[in-house]
Amino acid sequence: MSIVENRKAFHDYFIEERFEAGLALEGWEVKAMRAGRVQLKEAYVVIRAGEIFLIGAHISPLPAASTHVTPDPVRTRKLLLHAGEIRKLIGKVERAGYSLVPINLHYAKGRIKLEIALARGKKQYDKREAHKERDWKREQQRLLRSRNR
Repeated sequence: MSIVENRKAFHDYFIEERFEAGLALEGWEVKAMRAGRVQLKEAYVVIRAGEIFLIGAHISPLPAASTHVTPDPVRTRKLLLHAGEIRKLIGKVERAGYSLVPINLHYAKGRIKLEIALARGKKQYDKREAHKERDWKREQQRLLRSRNR
């Protein structure tokens, strides 16, 4: 079950390969995510010292759940992956010119997971082409519906 999706990532990047990562979260963050108070729009993933971190994800604290702590809504959160996956991602990002992009925040077996993707940036003409393709598909569907009536 999805909590939040990063639709902007599909507009700005060609998604090549996906990975599911755990998140190192605090209690108030989990409660806020369960309430749907999270945004991935400006979030991105970086590699520092052989570890992977999520930066810029905004989790708005619940007023009742975070009274005893001082919440930081945009703190850097560590992503939990197997060592082999981390090595593979580091190699692709450094050598092949890929970016790591957060795609989807969801539940998996009662735990909150983040789907990240190896992505290649789109140029402006690629975005225009995708927009034209989407409009043409919509027009085809509209024409088929009107002909069937």
